[in-house]
Amino acid sequence: MEFSIYEFPKSVIERMGYYVYILKNPLKDNTVFYIGKGTGNRIFAHVNAALEQSHDNDKLAVIRSIHAQQQHVVYEILRHGLTEKEAFQVESALIDYIGLDDLANKVVGHHAHAQGRMSISDIIATYRAEAITVTEPSLFIIVNRLFQRGMNAEQLYEITRGNWVLGLRRNRAKFAFTIFRGVVREVYTIQDWQLVQARNPAQKQQSRWRFTGELASHLHHYVGGNVEAYLKRGAQSPIKYINC
Repeated sequence: MEFSIYEFPKSVIERMGYYVYILKNPLKDNTVFYIGKGTGNRIFAHVNAALEQSHDNDKLAVIRSIHAQQQHVVYEILRHGLTEKEAFQVESALIDYIGLDDLANKVVGHHAHAQGRMSISDIIATYRAEAITVTEPSLFIIVNRLFQRGMNAEQLYEITRGNWVLGLRRNRAKFAFTIFRGVVREVYTIQDWQLVQARNPAQKQQSRWRFTGELASHLHHYVGGNVEAYLKRGAQSPIKYINC
C-alpha cells in the first residue's frame, strides 16, 4: 500500500525535479497540516524525523499523534517537474491560501511579504505608491517583522506604538508613521510616552518606550506613500527620526 512507501526509486528522483507536497492528517478527515517543497525524498523526511528523533515541534507532534493511533500520514504531490523558483512560488501561494493558523508550518512562504496574499487596498498601496516628502517632526516605525496581512486598526496601532529602544530625541517627534515595506500604512499623533519592559525577556535592552496616541487624520494624505528614499538599505534599527 502507498503508506508503506518511505522513499522514491532513484529513477523517479532523477526525473521528478523539484516538487511541492502536502501532508494530511487521517485523524482529521485528511486535513492538510503541512505544505512543503523539495527534491528527492524530502517529502518523507518529516515522518522519519518524528519517528527517529526526540526533539519536538508542531509538525512532528502531529505526525507522532497519527502514528500513536496506528495510522499513517497521507502524502500528496501537488506539482512536480518544477524549477526551484517555481516550487518556491507554488509553496508560498498554498501557505498563503490556507494560512499559518491552520498549518504546522512555522513561517510564510518565499517572498510572501512582497508578493504574497494581499487585499485590494494592499495591492494598490504596493504598486501605486508614489514617493512623498514628509515635513513634520516624526518617527518612522518600521514594522516589517510584526506586520501581518489583514490586520485591523487596533492591531496596527499596537504594533506601531511599542515597545522601542529610544532616547530623549523621541520627545521632539510629534507624529509616528507605521512603515511596512517602505510604504506608509498609518500616521498617529503622539500624545505621550510610557516606560515599559521589553516583551521578550531574552532581549538585551529591557527598558523601552511606548507611545499613546490617536490617528492623525489631517496627515492621512501620507498613507500609501512611498518613503524608501528615507530608509537606508540594510539598516537594523526599526526607528528612523525625521525632521527631529
